[in-house]
Parts: sequence; structure tokens; C-alpha cells
Amino acid sequence: MYYPEFSLKLGAFEKIDYIVEYKYMSYNTQNFKNELKKTEEWLSKEYSQVHTGRATPIVLDSVMIESYGSHMPLKNVAGITIEDPKTLRVAPWDKNQIKEIENAISAADLGLSIVSDSDGVRVIFPMLTTENRAKLVKVLKEKLEDARITVRKERQVEIEKLTDLPEDDIKRGKEDIQKCVDETNQKLEAIFNKKEIDIMN
Repeated sequence: MYYPEFSLKLGAFEKIDYIVEYKYMSYNTQNFKNELKKTEEWLSKEYSQVHTGRATPIVLDSVMIESYGSHMPLKNVAGITIEDPKTLRVAPWDKNQIKEIENAISAADLGLSIVSDSDGVRVIFPMLTTENRAKLVKVLKEKLEDARITVRKERQVEIEKLTDLPEDDIKRGKEDIQKCVDETNQKLEAIFNKKEIDIMN
């Protein structure tokens, strides 16, 4: 650390030496990178549940139903399990919502067959056509956007941590943060592209 030394003479008073210490407040991106890595891992895990031609619960993540006056994700009001390689079983906590769940899945236009019974709804995955593959890719894009939103939120939280730093350090910190964000978005895009190829082929 460099300590520039200054001297002042005040009239007949003796010389007073002042030592001014400058501390560079560096910004460490490691914790931020760790958080971004979690988002990458989350997206990869979500995509790992999507299989071509097989029943996949994640496909129903976008289905919303009216429940007690509020719009809620289907997975919040029912258990969703894999009954066999081509079928999901949707078992609502409240059996009175079976018809509403059936209608919500139909309205989502996911290209799935739906059969209801007294215990819930069976969702049957047909053989993958080009149209059904495109609908799966749409689900992948929704998950990608969820990951991007998380990255943007993490970015904002991180920028707020720079508030008390010197102006030059704030500028440098923002540049470092944006660099991490850009790198992460590229990785997220690569994860999506790889899965899209898998689905379409």
C-alpha cells in the first residue's frame, strides 16, 4: 500500500505530518458467480426431466387453475406422478377440482390426451409429432426465460451492494457484474440449444 506523505507549516507552529491512506475497495465477483452457477444447474436439472416421447411432469408446470379465488400453478393443488412411460397421474388434494384441472390442461394446448376419473386426471403423452416437439420446445423456452429472470434479479441485488463504494469502484464493479451476467446467459442459451436439438431430432 502506498502512503503519500504531506507536510504543513502553520505560522510558528512545528511541522505536522499527515499520512493519507487510500484504500482501493475492490469488488469480488466470486459469490455472485456461485449464485449464477446455481441457476445454470437449476436449468440443466429442469431440462433433464424432459424426455422425448415419455411422460414428463415438467410439461404441466405452465398450467394454472382457479383455486379458492386465486390463480395457482397446477403442481400447487395436486400431486403429479408418472403412472407409466406415457402417462401422468394428476391427483388433486380437493377432488372437487378435477373438472377444473381437466379444463385447464386442455386450455393449455399442450397436445396431450386427458381422461378424468373419480381420483383425478390421467394425462397421456402421444407419439411425438413435429407439432408436439415444437410444443415441448416452447416449454424449454419458458424455463430458459425463468432462468434469465433469476439472473436479472441476482444482478440487481449485486449492484445494490456497490452503493457505498467510490464512484470508480462502482463503475468497475458494474462492469464485472455485467461480464458475469453475459457469460451466464451464453451458458444458459447453450444449455437450451443442446436440449432443443435433442427434442427436435
